[in-house]
Amino acid sequence: MITYERHTLANGLTVLAHREKFSRMAAVNMLYRVGARDEDPHRTGFAHLFEHLMFRGTGQVPDFDVPVQMASGENNAFTNNDYTDYYITLPVDNTETALWLESDRMTGLAIDRKNLEAEKKVVIEEYKQRYLNQPYGDLWLLLRALAFKEHPYRWATIGLTPEHIAGATLREVREFYRRFYNPSNAILSVAADLDPERVFALAEKWFGPLPDVSYPKPEIPQEPLQTVSRRLEVVRDVPATVVTVAFRMCGRTGKDFYPLDMISDLLAGGTSSRLYRRLVQEGRLFASANAYVTGDVDPGLFVVTGNLLPGVEPEAAEAALWEQLESLKREPVGAAEAEKVKNKFEANTTFGEINVMNKAMNLGFYEMLGDLPLINREVEIYRSLTPERLMECAAEVFVPECSSTLVYRASGDGVPADAKTETE
Repeated sequence: MITYERHTLANGLTVLAHREKFSRMAAVNMLYRVGARDEDPHRTGFAHLFEHLMFRGTGQVPDFDVPVQMASGENNAFTNNDYTDYYITLPVDNTETALWLESDRMTGLAIDRKNLEAEKKVVIEEYKQRYLNQPYGDLWLLLRALAFKEHPYRWATIGLTPEHIAGATLREVREFYRRFYNPSNAILSVAADLDPERVFALAEKWFGPLPDVSYPKPEIPQEPLQTVSRRLEVVRDVPATVVTVAFRMCGRTGKDFYPLDMISDLLAGGTSSRLYRRLVQEGRLFASANAYVTGDVDPGLFVVTGNLLPGVEPEAAEAALWEQLESLKREPVGAAEAEKVKNKFEANTTFGEINVMNKAMNLGFYEMLGDLPLINREVEIYRSLTPERLMECAAEVFVPECSSTLVYRASGDGVPADAKTETE
């Protein structure tokens, strides 16, 4: 159980404090409510670009990393579809250093042509290396575009195309910063051996004077209901064929999230899971198989995927995946199998709470979801799931007409690389 206190500054900044008694380390987490889904479809990749720019320094601090290191700390960041997260761990006596640095770059970031052009090159090169110049790099890009037609989840965090970043102007980037990097769009969470009132006082000292300019949130287009199955086959120069089937599912706070998350663990939670036992070990169809939920704030995806063994036809592998999904609709999960998965979830949750950084991150995440108390209810929710509830969710979600199937074929059999077939 994570204890916490919550406070909101006059400028709209949300501050969360967890007292981690006897810890010599402090974790400071700054979450901004901006991700890839908030971007202009014609200028994607900006949220990720800012993850880079935020380390470029300010007028007061030319190099962000130097004072962090001088304070014996470490820092990093990540961006996803829904938000951007910056975090610092350092000795508790130096907590104020982290608050000073985060407040400084919240409104004082040095966005000039030199810094922008340097980071644009870095991001474009990252795009090429991660998605274009390695085996299976574009698989996730193709699957997103297949499963989503209107919602911004149809593009990856790094953007639709590197041309969007290459063409970004200084004016556009500065406007993005003004729109999203302000106190009322941020959540500061601190886990340290500090009295919460002390944390709130320090937050007021460093963030209270910052002005807030509220902008209306972008209107995010809702994805239309899918009623016809979609299919895409591509050929690439890769070692093995991959078959992936995706289904749209509820968002992170939806009532079906936990049953579907549990189903993903039943299917692919380790070497005793169904996909591994039945399709890898016994069926000898796949070299590896996986199932997961994306966990997006808005309705996301339930994904089942596997790397085929040599000589296995994609049609046979796909049919085997569907058989495992269908079995969840007609056969109740056994008590022992369910208990094993529930125990694993509880253990992972408990171990995750040991780490001071995880506590600070999780506080920010659940506040961003709009249900902070959920941080302490998840194990109970997971424990309450019944076989009947799992069967009900499986029947609702694993519907052929609502599926998106990507067959990512290894080149061979006279089929040229980069061949493509799409049906709906």
